[in-house]
Amino acid sequence: MTVNTPSDPSGIETATIRVGELDAYLARPVGGSPQGMLLLPMITGIGAQVRDYAETIARTGVTALTWDTWHGVSSDDTGMPALLAKLAALQDDVALAEQKQLLDHLLGELGCTKAGVIGWCLGGRFALILGGQDDRLAGVVAYHPTVPGTPPPNHKVDAVAHTARIKAPVMMLYPGADAAVPLESFQRLQTALQSRETGASIVHVYPHAEHGFSDRKKHRNPVNAEAFALSWPQVLEFIQVTTA
Repeated sequence: MTVNTPSDPSGIETATIRVGELDAYLARPVGGSPQGMLLLPMITGIGAQVRDYAETIARTGVTALTWDTWHGVSSDDTGMPALLAKLAALQDDVALAEQKQLLDHLLGELGCTKAGVIGWCLGGRFALILGGQDDRLAGVVAYHPTVPGTPPPNHKVDAVAHTARIKAPVMMLYPGADAAVPLESFQRLQTALQSRETGASIVHVYPHAEHGFSDRKKHRNPVNAEAFALSWPQVLEFIQVTTA
């Protein structure tokens, strides 16, 4: 089943689509595009801001397909305590299988010839892991990836080890005041990126920004707002270049 919404004046179309047993949010230029991106949300799931991200990417000429982290639940209708409770039950193997199914759909039925992945927070961690597992990806963007110093029990897959296996170009963005990811964890990820023999490593550090600085709810702190305002145009350009 597909639920379509009208095309907007800038020439994109949006829909909630069904991919096998999964729902996903699709935003793309009218008629599609050979360039694609798989979006992996933060804890909000496919909330309003993540849909905005997808639509912004679509307006640059890139098809954006967004993973439904919580299978129908998002910050639009569910409070943060309930979403945090779901986070502890999220299993790596299940999530990665769903993401690969959506990547298959991007590179198959949706007609994309090249596709990358972008993730925020928990999605940033999965973007790095998926990049290490699937060589079809043309580029990887990890916005403040949630790779804590001590992994929780449900983090069965080693994000640092998979980061070292990524063959595509990677852009990773780290906030210096990240209370969820200690500096030592970021340094392990950076070392893993720079150990690779293929794939450019573009690492941004925003010294006083906070974890999740891309979230507009955190933009009351001007440091976070400035970090996002500087990073987002560069991320969009990275997407354009790597998926062209």
